[in-house]
Amino acid sequence: MTRPLQPGILLAAIFLSAAASVASEAPIAAQAASLSVRIAGNHFVDGAGRTVRLLGVNRSGTEYECMANNGFFDGPGDAASVAAMASWNIDAVRVPLNEDCWLGINGAPAAYSGANYRNAIAGYVSRLHAAGMYAIVDLHWNAQGSLPADGKTGQGRKMADLDHSPAYWSSVASFFKNDHGVVFDLFNEPHDISWDCWLNGCTTSDGTGTWQTAGMQTLLNAVRATGATNVVTLSANGWGGDIPQWLNYRPQDPAGQIAAGWHVYFPETFYSDPSRWASSVLPVAAQVPIATTELGEHDCADGWMNQFLPWADQHGLSYTAWTWNAWPDCSNPVLITKYDGSATGYGAGYRDHLRALSGFKPVATQAVSGPASGRSAAPARTPASAAASAHSAAASARPVGTTAATIAQRRSGTTVSFAAQASAMASNPGRALLIWVGSIALLAAPLGFTATRWSVRRRRRRRAATEATAAEPLSPVAAKPSQT
Repeated sequence: MTRPLQPGILLAAIFLSAAASVASEAPIAAQAASLSVRIAGNHFVDGAGRTVRLLGVNRSGTEYECMANNGFFDGPGDAASVAAMASWNIDAVRVPLNEDCWLGINGAPAAYSGANYRNAIAGYVSRLHAAGMYAIVDLHWNAQGSLPADGKTGQGRKMADLDHSPAYWSSVASFFKNDHGVVFDLFNEPHDISWDCWLNGCTTSDGTGTWQTAGMQTLLNAVRATGATNVVTLSANGWGGDIPQWLNYRPQDPAGQIAAGWHVYFPETFYSDPSRWASSVLPVAAQVPIATTELGEHDCADGWMNQFLPWADQHGLSYTAWTWNAWPDCSNPVLITKYDGSATGYGAGYRDHLRALSGFKPVATQAVSGPASGRSAAPARTPASAAASAHSAAASARPVGTTAATIAQRRSGTTVSFAAQASAMASNPGRALLIWVGSIALLAAPLGFTATRWSVRRRRRRRAATEATAAEPLSPVAAKPSQT
């Protein structure tokens, strides 16, 4: 039996409904006419010239499963899994790639590299497009010389390598140059190099020896030499985090289609502090689009993200959260617990935010990605390979959030201030007032109901007592007039 709402609760519901309506009116991009994206000024536009933003998730696995001889994907990569993403109102998916698997070199397993790997990626991109999503392909794992780009020597490298990365991008760009629903992300997270090295390349050393990096200008030149005019994002130095310096070192692009890539994680990255956003991020956003190609919150919650996302919406930033993977450690951070879209606490906040936005998703298309049609889908995974995949994910997933040492490398040593509620309300006073009034009404409703019930019962008891007294015969004492 459903109990009717009491007046106080009904009033609170009305206020909260109004607050939700205000929240859904955050600045959003227009709907895309087709799966084509390019840069106009400091924002992305679709084929009809209307503003769009890339809002979605990372889908990790294609950077490491192939080298582990486990397959192409960590978890499902079929249409049903893509539909689960689409149910979150996602319009872009970042797909991390492996240099050796794409090129079929340095011991990459034949079954999962070369043409087989390329066709699997093309098939996945086509499924994303069919569901109305852009694809961002990035160089995530790489290694110089004859070293394998695996979990030991290919993960978390300082920069792209001159030996193979230009050839990789020449091949990737040739493969996707006719698909302008694909964005190229030149290198995942440059770090522990100078900005000049970031731009022009340099000789560097690490635990694998001394080797030559390829700078962003070299990688960009490799893309443009193919005739590809696709949008290209370039992650900032400092694990993708040092966004203020990006403008001082951006490469020359004859196509004029480069965007700034930014990675920001709470609490360890310096620029996750909201007090730094206006002075450090907005000057870059005023000149070029910013694609926050990785963001996340390592406390398995969504408090920081609920502050960052409305701010990013207000200033037109794109963002793809890390990560759409059902790994057991929520602090990695992961958005889901199952590939049907069941969300973690952190993921639920992200999902609800995307669903509150409207009108930005591009129109779905059945176009097949890659240079030729008839791409083969990924082979079915056996239970044994699926178990091996899960083990591989836990052991060899990206470095962010997996070790204290990596977090320490990303931090500046400054404690991040975090006043999410105050800042969020200050950014939208009207919304704050409605939420405040609604919250008070909701909290006050039980008290008001209790007080009303107490008052009614008190009146009933008094009335019953009066009626009982009137019904009894008067005693002589009671009937005697009072003495004064």
